[in-house]
Amino acid sequence: MLNVGKIEEGFVLDHIEAGKSLSIYHHLQLDKLDCTVAIIKNARSNKMGKKDILKVECDIESMDLDVLAFIDHNITVNVIKDGEIVNKKELVLPKEIKNIIKCRNPRCITSIEQELPHIFVLADENKEIYRCKYCEEKYRNNGRFDF
Repeated sequence: MLNVGKIEEGFVLDHIEAGKSLSIYHHLQLDKLDCTVAIIKNARSNKMGKKDILKVECDIESMDLDVLAFIDHNITVNVIKDGEIVNKKELVLPKEIKNIIKCRNPRCITSIEQELPHIFVLADENKEIYRCKYCEEKYRNNGRFDF
């Protein structure tokens, strides 16, 4: 059994779908922070079978919870202070996301105006459907655009 030591101050992302931790690491831009990060892949889980875990030793304020919630709002965020869990943050799908995904509609204004931010608005929370704020192009949280 592999043991990874506890962290004194930071956060632990738990219940990450197995195999997704490295993608989350890059989307949260943890590689750009000067902090200790432990990535645990394929850990045993009674609830999920297998899961990934990220342990990050830095301030929770440096993490964009909207990005994390967009990627997977079922992830558990444990805030750690003095080596103990002091708070569990529940993630909810953000109502609006900016510059996380890009609109692929070639007729969208964001294709022409390069400096415009790519903004998507949550259109259907149950189906996790986002739409481009400018052209209403549909995006489902599965990595594909539906035309």
